[in-house]
Amino acid sequence: MRIAITGPTGAIGTALIKEAISAGHEVIAIVRPGSSRMSNVAVTKGVEIIECDISDYASLHGKRQCDAFFHLAWMKTFGAARDDVYSQVDNIRYALNAVDLAESWGAKAFVGAGSQAEYGHSEVSLNGSVPVDPTSGYGIAKYSAGKLCRLFCQQKGLRFNWARILSVYGENDADHTLIMYLIHTLLEGGVPELTKCEQMWDYIYSKDAAYALLCIGEKGVDGKVYCIGSGECRPLKAYVEDLRDAVDPSKEVRFGVKPYYPHQAMYLCADISELTADTGFRPRYGFKKGISELIGIIRQG
Repeated sequence: MRIAITGPTGAIGTALIKEAISAGHEVIAIVRPGSSRMSNVAVTKGVEIIECDISDYASLHGKRQCDAFFHLAWMKTFGAARDDVYSQVDNIRYALNAVDLAESWGAKAFVGAGSQAEYGHSEVSLNGSVPVDPTSGYGIAKYSAGKLCRLFCQQKGLRFNWARILSVYGENDADHTLIMYLIHTLLEGGVPELTKCEQMWDYIYSKDAAYALLCIGEKGVDGKVYCIGSGECRPLKAYVEDLRDAVDPSKEVRFGVKPYYPHQAMYLCADISELTADTGFRPRYGFKKGISELIGIIRQG
């Protein structure tokens, strides 16, 4: 199978490339020209890198062929930029342009990357049937893109799936995430200062998230929305303590120093039963195994 991936330079995209190559597939990686993270993309047999801006997918029409198309690219994903409404509207249009490109490349399946932000605040385990109530511009745009891409794929005869991805950690993740902040601070001899970390949370290793996406690309049921997570719900403090112990059990972490963000979600867990039933996906990494591997990679530089 040949797959195309937009947004292939982050934790999920780079892991998806490696997972696909390991499974014997070919990959076309569509990367933003001049991306500072271009070097994250594996340069190996079976991987073709094409430089193209998210706003210019039309320039690639008809130039390649693929069986499945994974759209991960998205602008303005962090901080106040998530509520930049005009940029988020652009993201919806770019997602539809990705469907157009997938059709022009002969793809039979389109898989779009959604987000936990589509749900807003929820106190139940998340799956494709749980009602959504996004509050951020980012979450609203992701939900809108998913609904419109589904309609567009129906019109074009493409199998469609939308993957609402929960909290991912892994190699090539952004430094501003909690996991990366903790690892770097502890390795550098600092003392992380956190909230009470009372949230119930679901973390999934990037390798497992990539495996889930590939399972959806191969076996997803047309039209379905799937949540991607580990399916394990634990207090956030337990994850932090496992990470600290993997670095050095004697290290100090200060809990309760910082206040929670306004409107902080306190429960974020995935129900992956439907994903497992439809595609056979089961996580291969527990948090302790995944975080130990990631810390080892970072220590090696």
